[in-house]
Amino acid sequence: MPTKTIPYAETGYFSNLICDYLAENDSLTSFYGNFPKVGNFKKQIEAKQSFTQESRDILVEALKKQYINASISKETRDNIQSLADKNTLTITTGHQLNLFTGPLYFLYKIFSVINLSEKLNKEDPENHFVPVYWMASEDHDFEEINYFNLEGKKIQWSREASGAVGELSTKGLDEVLGAVKAKLGNSEHAQYLTDLFAEAYTKHKNLTAATRYLANELFKTYGLVIIDGNDASLKKAFIPYAEKELTENLSFKKVTETTKQLTDLGYTEQVHPREINLFYLKEGLRERIIERDGTFYINETDLSFTKEELLEELENHPERFSPNALLRPLFQEVVLPNLCYVGGGGELAYWFQLKDYFNAVEVPFPMLLLRNSVLLLPSKLSKKLDKLNVSVEDLFLKQHELKIKHTHRISEIDIDFSEQREHLQQQFKDLYTIAEKTDASFLGAVGAQEKKQLNGLDNLEKRLLKAQKRKLADELERLTKIQNTLFPNQSLQERTMNFSEFYLEHGTGLLSEVKNNLDPLVNKFTVLEL
Repeated sequence: MPTKTIPYAETGYFSNLICDYLAENDSLTSFYGNFPKVGNFKKQIEAKQSFTQESRDILVEALKKQYINASISKETRDNIQSLADKNTLTITTGHQLNLFTGPLYFLYKIFSVINLSEKLNKEDPENHFVPVYWMASEDHDFEEINYFNLEGKKIQWSREASGAVGELSTKGLDEVLGAVKAKLGNSEHAQYLTDLFAEAYTKHKNLTAATRYLANELFKTYGLVIIDGNDASLKKAFIPYAEKELTENLSFKKVTETTKQLTDLGYTEQVHPREINLFYLKEGLRERIIERDGTFYINETDLSFTKEELLEELENHPERFSPNALLRPLFQEVVLPNLCYVGGGGELAYWFQLKDYFNAVEVPFPMLLLRNSVLLLPSKLSKKLDKLNVSVEDLFLKQHELKIKHTHRISEIDIDFSEQREHLQQQFKDLYTIAEKTDASFLGAVGAQEKKQLNGLDNLEKRLLKAQKRKLADELERLTKIQNTLFPNQSLQERTMNFSEFYLEHGTGLLSEVKNNLDPLVNKFTVLEL
């Protein structure tokens, strides 16, 4: 598969914060630790030496229990067991439990951690590196995960939902299976996808188990370890940090200070810290913990605790305390021997808010790596672009800009009036000289006339461009159709389309080809021709 890369800053789809980070802008160095380069991983390993054997044993036992009813590959089993060894470290990404993996970038996240682990295992054979997928099973925003897009149609799971999404019963997904079958068709590749969906969502009791099965089936040959943070034994290890959160509001104080530093530099706040960044979690319930005048209330319920009662609840039932988006990174780093977190631009933006907080609780801050971003370019569309003499880079333009650029390129007449504009400005420069020598009051009239003439040229240029667009409408329509196909709703393909659409055509080779053509440390947008 031919590939090309484009600097993220040239795509127009990534924030100034992310582009400045990738450029290693000096103003951002205090917001992260070691930048993700092969040579820096040894430094990060040294920083993570404080991870204890007890923490490793707890982690391995928790994973074994989580996998007890799952079919597991030898590669994954070996990786789980290796986590008991002090020389084993993890490369981690996290993702919601989107129906049937959700948008394409789920694949790119997973392959980023797999490929980075493989690269490090080659570079540093004295240590072992394990790719980890942290399931966001405690999230409660069902509307974000209950669908995926297939050939422009939303395949959706409609039901009432509350509490942690991972605990939702899969009952009712057999009806969604019918819609999946109808949309996929009857080809050999369609049958595999239908069977995969059926096995995951009609033969597993809840969304966590279904997602574990699905991700395991897709990535098990690479030794991917899938972890569910909604685990009592893992949360027990987090008790000291949760107690600080409840009694000192430490994350609120530190994250607020760091966020102000970021906003003072002109960057946008990604996540707003609350006084308490923990939820109270029970079956069908995940609500914020709010403190008022020494009493702790569970939002939208009649539940309340004194400080002593809540700390006792934490000690006896740590599984009932669920970190929000700002505290989950700390929980992850406390329970994993993790070196590097791999995420999208929005995720890394809130990690940058956390550095001072990690320092305050004395937990090593991980390296932060932007996941691979990819445009899958079908060869038939690549050939059409060649015929139109349009580069794939042009497709990242806003559609009106793309039309203007292409019209200028193919028009038989010159639509650019820059030369005429310069000539006119030179003429008025001479008029200004004359006015200054005769009557200064004449300068205003000259200026007004200049503005009028320049505006007239601008209007003529716009009318000529519009006329040429009409004349070249057929070709422009072919071009915008290609862009609409590759950038649905003027958004990145990876944020809208599901892997199944490409699997229908390419089958099992799709995943291996995508994996083999991605470099986790390239720090550029990848265009991959299929």
